[in-house]
Amino acid sequence: MPSHFYLPVSGKVCNFASSNSIKEVDNKKIEPSGRTLVTEDSSEEMFPVVDEEGNIIDAMTRGEAHCGTKRLHPVVHLHVYNSQGALYLQQRADWKEVQPGRWDTAMGGHVDLGESVSEALAREAYEEIGLHQGAYEPRLLKKYVYESKIERELVYIYTTVYDGVLSPSVTETKGGRFWTTEELQTNMGHEVFTPMFEQEYPMLQSAN
Repeated sequence: MPSHFYLPVSGKVCNFASSNSIKEVDNKKIEPSGRTLVTEDSSEEMFPVVDEEGNIIDAMTRGEAHCGTKRLHPVVHLHVYNSQGALYLQQRADWKEVQPGRWDTAMGGHVDLGESVSEALAREAYEEIGLHQGAYEPRLLKKYVYESKIERELVYIYTTVYDGVLSPSVTETKGGRFWTTEELQTNMGHEVFTPMFEQEYPMLQSAN
């Protein structure tokens, strides 16, 4: 299973910026701790275009990815359980262009152009819920293609068990908490959760 996106795009050899350049992007701020706070999604952010195996075939902007082109691009999800079996969800910020205000996967984000899946996982986990790399052990569950009215995503699903303190982003989320299995099942189908989470949740149950 390919996990690194460092292939040339459209036959050209590209010099990608490192993730450190994120400090210079206008829609992001840096906490004193070094944690990045995203205040809005940039339509010019670059994503890889991939096939269903994860091989890079092109590149596009976030705007292109979310305007109905249905060009496949990779994302990474991390589902965080505690040792009692409750599942942590974040509530999406109201400014999010996709499913604002809905409860969603603990961490979910795009793989940027020039970034590996594992690098995206580490970056997004720290940005969105304050989870440091090395403080948890992610397990790759599967990958699948998700399609909505505006986009197609190649989703890499990871799970982990973590009993420490999570610190949801004050800009990207409205907070977060652990949900019991009973709470999750009671609220399914009532526009509480994102459609993507509701589609993904049975995959988690079948794996446990």
